Amino acid sequence: MSVVTGGWHHRAMVQVCLNGPRGAADGAGVPLSPEAMGEAAESAVVVGATDVHVHPKTPCGSDSLSPKVLAPTLAAIRRRVSVPVGVTTGAWADPDPVTRLARIRSWAALPALPDHASVNWHEEGAEEIAAALLDLGVGVEAGIWSGTDAAARFAASPLGPRVLRVLAEVTDTDADTAEASARALLADLGSAHGRPVLLHGEDGGAWPVLRLAGRLGLATRIGLEDTLVLPDGERARSNAELVAAGLVEYHAGRR
Repeated sequence: MSVVTGGWHHRAMVQVCLNGPRGAADGAGVPLSPEAMGEAAESAVVVGATDVHVHPKTPCGSDSLSPKVLAPTLAAIRRRVSVPVGVTTGAWADPDPVTRLARIRSWAALPALPDHASVNWHEEGAEEIAAALLDLGVGVEAGIWSGTDAAARFAASPLGPRVLRVLAEVTDTDADTAEASARALLADLGSAHGRPVLLHGEDGGAWPVLRLAGRLGLATRIGLEDTLVLPDGERARSNAELVAAGLVEYHAGRR
């Protein structure tokens, strides 16, 4: 289904964000091994997820951009799903922008690349990392976080028209104010270079922002990276449970 909202035209989608920087302390439902990520992705797609975002992990549970970590993660997920699969390039996985860029360029030797990768536009080296991904043929999700100067940086970026989509990431975790923060972020984004926009929140803001995305007809995402709880406040047992609940909330917002 195609939607035209606020000048953005795109096919509506719900992405599952499997794990994020979370670890074992966040519960057994958070997938950390490649096989667990594959199983979680499959279950989420069965209930309606149309895209996967994942943070590949080292055996000790740390986010990693290493091709040795990325390759088995992608393989395990793609054995189970046929939807697009994307990964993070967050600075926390490799804080030095020079080594982070070199690590991403080394993906060229992989037998298969991710379909897309998120680039946080407020982080140092974002333009260079996005350019390297585009050179590899990997789609770029431009992560525009509220509370940063990312929207202004992205507006001035010559790469803006070439990104796959914009991830409008609402960092306000207050359920009472997250929707207002989301609307302000969308206003800051303006036309977003005419690219599709995926709107999502986190923790206390996850569900209010997802409902707003439904009302606006924007793409969204949900999963254990963004929240550990269901709309009623109960602990989520899996990514699939969050996606199923997310689709109900999303479509309820559109009525």
